[in-house]
Amino acid sequence: MSRETDEELLARIGRGEPAAVRSMVARKLPRLLSLAVRMLADRSEAEDVAQEVFLRIWRQAPKWRPGTARFDTWIHRVALNLCYDRLRSRRELVVAEPPDQADPGPAPDQGLSERGEEKRIEQALAALPDRQREAVVLQYYQELSNLEAAEVMGISVEALESLLSRARRNLRAYLQQHDAE
Repeated sequence: MSRETDEELLARIGRGEPAAVRSMVARKLPRLLSLAVRMLADRSEAEDVAQEVFLRIWRQAPKWRPGTARFDTWIHRVALNLCYDRLRSRRELVVAEPPDQADPGPAPDQGLSERGEEKRIEQALAALPDRQREAVVLQYYQELSNLEAAEVMGISVEALESLLSRARRNLRAYLQQHDAE
């Protein structure tokens, strides 16, 4: 992978260099997909979000001015906003009848496998309020520092820590409740 900074790659993208676009995608796609999958719990929608982020990078590149905002902060914010747009549209979707699909969850007699545990955590994350989920995803899955995550969310570090504390408490309660069931 190139040792160029994000801003240098962005300048090359702004000049229309295809190699710079490929380098940026290789550098940022895994983290953007991870973020979107954790927020949306749907790989296909996450891929759509990542694609839209890269379109916006491509469009914004010629206009980007270093120093106005950190590039990583900007793309995380764009990705999160796109995820929230999709989550809002899900809530607004009215379906006349439920889909004719079997429950994709594990069979009742199946033990708690690694995938089952992962599914429990995904469900617990999905049950969190949006801002708490955002804080957890940025902190634990995107591995941003408190300062970076707070900057992406547009809040103070203290507010982030408060969100994380409430999120951990809610996750614990959710998992305990569903373990008892």
